[in-house]
Amino acid sequence: MRKLVLRSALALAIAATAGLGANAALASPAKVPSTTFSLFPNAVNIPCLAKTPGKTPTAKATVTRGSLNDTLTLKLAGFKPGLAFDMFTVQNTNQSATGTPVTIPNFGMAWYQSDIEIGSKGTGSVTIKTILLDQIFGFDPAVGLAPTNTFHVGFWFNNPTNAAGCGFTGTTPFNGEHTAGPLAFITRPNAATNLGPLCTDPHKVGTTFVCNP
Repeated sequence: MRKLVLRSALALAIAATAGLGANAALASPAKVPSTTFSLFPNAVNIPCLAKTPGKTPTAKATVTRGSLNDTLTLKLAGFKPGLAFDMFTVQNTNQSATGTPVTIPNFGMAWYQSDIEIGSKGTGSVTIKTILLDQIFGFDPAVGLAPTNTFHVGFWFNNPTNAAGCGFTGTTPFNGEHTAGPLAFITRPNAATNLGPLCTDPHKVGTTFVCNP
């Protein structure tokens, strides 16, 4: 179940009223009410994405926590008009925290979240409501897949021919017909925790970080 978002001041006041000390209240800090983060381009495809040659497009997401589900709004600017993309939350990213390419076997667990269309001005926007912050996961006991978080957000070219000029051939499964193009933009992990931006409440277990749901 989703946890209600409480401001720290309110949590302290309730704890004091109940006769608990401030230290007890601080032991369970409130979840952040929202978070904003950028997505970054798959560098090889920038020429096939940019409206203005030499100017990198931008993609920024804001996620607001809700009591039952969360709301994510993604805004794109500086893209070639007419492009279409497919947005997913995924387990793995192919970029490091500093933007260095990372070799990964695949993107792991992936959830199809929305389509995105770029208008005549080179901008696009999409809003979704679902479980996102700290808890988003999938599992499949039929194949032995344990609950697996998808804390990264990325979007792929819907039409592979739109990326042909950047050297792409073939298809990827990242659209409804499973005939999408390559990755366009994706998030980077936090440098300290190595977790994606949909985890806002990390804690350390042994030598690695996990997300507190």
